[in-house]
Amino acid sequence: MEKNDDKFDIFLWANNIDGVKKELDVEFFLFNKHYTPYTTSFSSELNSQIKPLFLYDLINFVNMGAGTGLSVRDFELSEGEDNVLLRTDLENVGRAETLLHLIEHQRSDIVEFSESEHEFKRIKGIMARFTDKNNSKKPFYVIKQISQGSVLKGSTAWEFRDGKFGAFQAEVGMKVPVDNQVLIVDGNIFAFNEGKFERIFNYDFKKQALADKKVAEIEKQFRLSFPDGMDLQSLVRERKKTVNKLQKIEVGAITQEQVVEYSDNMQLELMTDDSGAIIIMDGNDLDTFVNLINEDYITSEITGRRYEVKSKKLLDDPEGEPPRG
Repeated sequence: MEKNDDKFDIFLWANNIDGVKKELDVEFFLFNKHYTPYTTSFSSELNSQIKPLFLYDLINFVNMGAGTGLSVRDFELSEGEDNVLLRTDLENVGRAETLLHLIEHQRSDIVEFSESEHEFKRIKGIMARFTDKNNSKKPFYVIKQISQGSVLKGSTAWEFRDGKFGAFQAEVGMKVPVDNQVLIVDGNIFAFNEGKFERIFNYDFKKQALADKKVAEIEKQFRLSFPDGMDLQSLVRERKKTVNKLQKIEVGAITQEQVVEYSDNMQLELMTDDSGAIIIMDGNDLDTFVNLINEDYITSEITGRRYEVKSKKLLDDPEGEPPRG
């Protein structure tokens, strides 16, 4: 989805939507921890709950905010001010952008959710896709995190009905969060709940900003080769483990030649192409490469066994060498 160049006016949008809210169509999608979407449907008896739970309070919050001084701040520039609604560009949040792309452009590939095949315990969030009957090409999306602590499984849950307990009849029961969490509209993401937005999409701007800086340093220091359509930045952004690892890495402490030699000595399957560039085919190769530049592999001088070191504490520098950094 493309973002408009003009600054989006959330207050005007909320006012306009308020006028047509009863006419909006809504579809629901579930998505798992890998951001794979699933179609799902709801029974007519829920019609009276859907819009109040997913839309009405969100619109009211924005409309009331227009009169109480609510301001909109870019998520990346905000410092936790009061009476502020946070926003960021959809393109900044790769997982959200990918999720919407699948729903809007690869709908035929999305399967219907089945508890027996997909397991509700793997579901991370629920998305309501709203469309105006008169402008179906301008959908917007309200997203809520699903906490597994609020999910009931039929095999272990009881229900209380007519004064007594009995077996829970459904496959799964879920308490829908009532708070406003995330709205995506016209290429903008609005985070009504900062913490839940970060958890839904694993988005930590400060960590990602530092990881982006480290990626730039790595690209300057090392010659890397990727398959068509892949690059270091996009690969790192999809791996929370790598983003965390890059927070403390000292780029430049080890050279390209040393990485290749180190890999050979540790009998790791990191390859180079004809020009000597290190080949990164997937996330596993990336993890190996990052571990190598962080010197995370050792060989025991006692047993000769090879280990990956999960955490390190530098005792001192080799005698005669100046300290690094």
